[in-house]
Amino acid sequence: MVHLEHVNCILGGAQALKDVTLHVERGEFVFLTGPSGAGKTTLLRVLYGDLKPKSGAADVAGVDLMRLRDAQLPELRRKVAVVFQDFKVLPERSVFENIAIALEVRGVSAVSIDRRVRAVIRALNLEERSYAPCRELSGGEQQRVAIARSMVVNPELILADEPTGNLDSDLSRHLIDLFKQFNTYGTTIIMATHNREVLSWAPEARQVHLVRGEIAPIPPGAPGSVLDTSAVIGSRP
Repeated sequence: MVHLEHVNCILGGAQALKDVTLHVERGEFVFLTGPSGAGKTTLLRVLYGDLKPKSGAADVAGVDLMRLRDAQLPELRRKVAVVFQDFKVLPERSVFENIAIALEVRGVSAVSIDRRVRAVIRALNLEERSYAPCRELSGGEQQRVAIARSMVVNPELILADEPTGNLDSDLSRHLIDLFKQFNTYGTTIIMATHNREVLSWAPEARQVHLVRGEIAPIPPGAPGSVLDTSAVIGSRP
């Protein structure tokens, strides 16, 4: 699903990614961890085709990112959905409309749109807000709308950038359970997070740790490290 070889990326005149080699197989659940400024968001932007690497080899869902042209972006984004940190909702449109637009641009029938949007609204506990304009929603509610919009299209790959950042613990746990459910049905998940509690909720997920734009060993004592036996049991090597 994701194959990066010796990828380097320059952002704002500085090297944001350095010699990154990463392979994620179809159906994997991967956490990107690391401190603020480590390169997690930059790496997701590369995978989404928003940033072009300076050098290396990069392929996502069968699309060569090094040769990606603007005309090819729709092909990539039919396969890859993104949950952004800043939500990117349309403030004057309702919750239902914000989610439905992801299906409308794909030419899905009105009947199917109604069924699928209502199902994901119900799954994310947004039913009471279905027809409220998004400008009236809290940050946590807007985040759930963004997540619903990514899930409703049944993508091959979901990229999530700190998706629990504006949610309380109960909603965060529910969200991780939803991502795990999608993963069970074959969706590949790559999620950036710095929340140790979130990592503990999916101990089966693989962790990729970034430090100053480079892949680095998982810190000792972190969930998934060799010193955290509760997280190692059942996890991928």
